[in-house]
Amino acid sequence: MPAILFGSISTLADTSELQRQAFNQAFAEHDLDWTWTRDDYIGMLGSNGGADRIAEYASAHGDDVDAAAVHATKSRIFQTLIGDAGLQPRQGVVETVQAAKSDGVKLGFVTTTSRENITALLDALAPAISADTFDIIVDSDSVETPKPDAAAYRFALAELGEQAGHAVAIEDNEGGVASAGAADVRCIAFPNENTADGDFGSAVEVVEVLDSARVRELAAGTA
Repeated sequence: MPAILFGSISTLADTSELQRQAFNQAFAEHDLDWTWTRDDYIGMLGSNGGADRIAEYASAHGDDVDAAAVHATKSRIFQTLIGDAGLQPRQGVVETVQAAKSDGVKLGFVTTTSRENITALLDALAPAISADTFDIIVDSDSVETPKPDAAAYRFALAELGEQAGHAVAIEDNEGGVASAGAADVRCIAFPNENTADGDFGSAVEVVEVLDSARVRELAAGTA
C-alpha cells in the first residue's frame, strides 16, 4: 500500500516566520542583543536544528550562550504563537489528505521536531488536520539522529511496513529533502516562504501547491 509522508511542520502550515519571531522573542528573554532578520534566517535554513543554529551564531559572535536553554524558550514561545496565529493548512494539503484517506493510502508525519511542537500545530489545524489524520507521527524522540540523516524516514517506513519505493515524501527544506533521499524515498519539495530559493535539485519536483493526484501517482510509483 502506498504511503504519503509529510516531512515537517511547514509542509502542513507555513510557520517559518512564526519560527523566526519565536527565536527573536527568546533572545530578548535571555537578554541577548540579537535580532535575526528575515535575510539572516533564510541564510540559516540550509541545515536543520534550531539549537545548533543558536550555538553556531553564538560562536560566530563570541558569545557564551546556553543554546539548549534559549532553544527551549523559543519552543515555548513558538507553541504559543501557533495557537494564536489562526493557522490554515497550505494549499492542496487537505485535498491530498482527503484523497489519501479515500484511496486507502497511508499517511505519515515524519519530523525530528519535538512532540510538543507537533501537538501545538495539530491542535491549531484541527479538525481539518489532526493527530488522527496520520498512521504514524515521528518526532525527535523517535530516532537518535535528526534530519538530514535518513533515520526518521527509515523508522517511519519500518513502522508502516512499507518499502521506500512505495512512498513519497513532501518536504519544505533542503535538510528534509536530503533526509528523504538518503532513505531512497522520492521527494516533492514544497518550499515555505523562507525556503523558496533553496537547492532542491534532488527532489522529483518543486511545487507551490500540492496536487493530490500527482502526489498519489508518485506514492504509487506510477508517475
